[in-house]
Amino acid sequence: MPTIRSSADLRNSYNEISTFCHDYSEPVFITKNGKGDLAVMSIEAYEQLVGRFELYGLIHEGLEDVAAGRTRPFSEAMTDIRSRRKR
Repeated sequence: MPTIRSSADLRNSYNEISTFCHDYSEPVFITKNGKGDLAVMSIEAYEQLVGRFELYGLIHEGLEDVAAGRTRPFSEAMTDIRSRRKR
């Protein structure tokens, strides 16, 4: 269940909201005039979320490469890597 607070709560209870975001690693949704306006989260939770999006993007690229046939055998790739290390 999402945590929803008003913009007045954010202004008047910043420390409480900040502590919640850090303790539970989940966002607090802030309303303005009764409508959703912001999602507030800790920097750590934000960086983790962005990291997941980056990972999903890389996985998607890899799956596209497999679908397009842009792959090669593992042994060939390892031979190439080893030859680069010797240079």
